[in-house]
Amino acid sequence: MTRLTGSALRVTVYIGENDTWHHKPLYAEIVHRAHAAGLAGASVFRGIEGFGASSLIHTSRLLSLSEDLPVAVVIVDTETRVREFLPQLDELVTEGLVTLDHCEVIRYVGRHANQGIAGTKGKKSL
Repeated sequence: MTRLTGSALRVTVYIGENDTWHHKPLYAEIVHRAHAAGLAGASVFRGIEGFGASSLIHTSRLLSLSEDLPVAVVIVDTETRVREFLPQLDELVTEGLVTLDHCEVIRYVGRHANQGIAGTKGKKSL
């Protein structure tokens, strides 16, 4: 497991929900590549409204535009590891926005093997 505390770098990739890479969702490809690269973590957040470089507003309030809502993929790791991953993002993201922010990791703890699913913390299954 990757240990991560202190100074880190956050990369956020803003894309459309319908963006694809070889017929699968682009956000999924980014997450899987980040995982394969051994990065500390990645999360995908679906927006309810937004616009980008095209200036077209996408919103969940209008059925005709709700098919391509904004998506943000957030990855946090050490600056070195994130910067090593950037060439893959350059290859994948042909439309969208990629930003970098310095951040500080206060706590990064995974689920332990004996914790199981939510609500069973500390309990062992039979």
